[in-house]
Amino acid sequence: MYRANNPPRKYEEHAYVLDFNPRGKSTTVRGREGIIVTAIGEDRLTLLEILGVTNSTFEIGEKIYIGKEGRTKVLSVLGKMDYEHISSSAQSELDTVIENIVTINESKFVEYLNNARPLTPRIHALELIPGIGKTYMKTMLEEREKKKFESYKDLQERVGFKDPVKHISERIMDEITGQSRMNLFVKR
Repeated sequence: MYRANNPPRKYEEHAYVLDFNPRGKSTTVRGREGIIVTAIGEDRLTLLEILGVTNSTFEIGEKIYIGKEGRTKVLSVLGKMDYEHISSSAQSELDTVIENIVTINESKFVEYLNNARPLTPRIHALELIPGIGKTYMKTMLEEREKKKFESYKDLQERVGFKDPVKHISERIMDEITGQSRMNLFVKR
């Protein structure tokens, strides 16, 4: 049955390389081998296994296009991966790459902070971000009522909340590694 209110499935347009094996075997699709890339999607922050085009080269931390039309280095996105199943070198790159994503996509994350709502009568989404306790949350809510935050710098200056990139990245890491029950940023 088709329902018009179902949003179309969102696919990642870009991903960041965490690790690659020029002569790898897929762990998500049986029998696929070649350049196997482990990456994290920029928008949904999902860990992905990607099959690279033969003879293409990849750099750790590199942003690659994985959208539907006009891929140059990517043959296919093989599937999603769990944190436990990615290589230890991919795991060790994750922190840096996530901080990079949170820095580059500043407007998206600032918008999230501007619009975050209570999740339950007792828990506000903002409180799930490391470093934001009741006090910072109260100040953030009061300040954003007066005027929405425009940047991380604006947030830091008006609220005194230090290093938002680090704290948001920490939250994303907790979600990816499965340490949090509720996800704010990572799409399952």
